[in-house]
Amino acid sequence: QVQLVESGGGLVQAGGSLRLSCAASGRTFSSYAMGWFRQAPGMEHEFVAAISRSGGDTYYTDSVEGRFTISRDNAQNTVYLQMNSLKAEDTVVYYCAAVTQYRNYLPHLEYEYDYWGQGAQVTVSS
Repeated sequence: QVQLVESGGGLVQAGGSLRLSCAASGRTFSSYAMGWFRQAPGMEHEFVAAISRSGGDTYYTDSVEGRFTISRDNAQNTVYLQMNSLKAEDTVVYYCAAVTQYRNYLPHLEYEYDYWGQGAQVTVSS
């Protein structure tokens, strides 16, 4: 089992940047693929980005492609989401998630992930 704790959320002006971090407990972090999701009030989790166990493969939803970058540091048990050119519509709660088993593609659906963090609020002012 793994516990995930997000940090780095906050308030930023439109066009600005934020970097979210997600620290994982345990000694098997490198055995998990990691993902970032976001959720608006009353809505389901929306996929944002995913990264493979080694960090060699990444996948993004179209709305953040070219603006957001997911990365990981397995020595530090941490996954990051660098968010640039932020827009007002990026204002939601962001969650990191971990998955142990997957096939040939990086998971991008909520039910595919096994563990979730508590979330970090990102607010972009226009």
